[in-house]
Amino acid sequence: MAAPRIRALALCIFHRNGQILVHQFYDSTKHHHLYRPIGGGIEFGETSAEAIVREVQEELEQPIHSLRLLGTLESIFIYAGNPGHEIVQVYDGQFEDQRLYELPHIDGEESNGAAFKVSWQDSSSFSADSPLVPEGLYDLLKGAGLLK
Repeated sequence: MAAPRIRALALCIFHRNGQILVHQFYDSTKHHHLYRPIGGGIEFGETSAEAIVREVQEELEQPIHSLRLLGTLESIFIYAGNPGHEIVQVYDGQFEDQRLYELPHIDGEESNGAAFKVSWQDSSSFSADSPLVPEGLYDLLKGAGLLK
């Protein structure tokens, strides 16, 4: 088993009319759904902004622009029975292809080849039983006026 470590992540918030683009996934240990924006790990020698550009290209095959750092969150959590600790750089960004903002969902692919969908959700989608993660992200986005 690998030693516990702190993971550096970057997430990108794509928004339209008070909604944000998120991936819904399921924690089988806690038996609830969670929502998280697009993003992933920051690789050694890569800035967090570079990580976002790479992750969105890898997962959605889409170029982005106008990245703006919204804030940094620290998240200590249990997911699927395993402890996690992340430092998360949260960015606002825009797709180059404006047609994506009109779609109900966008298909993506994880680095392991697993398919997934991201969809537009407003604040009514998030609750204690189906939270927006990482912790603190909901308040950050409400404070920035990006989530209704």
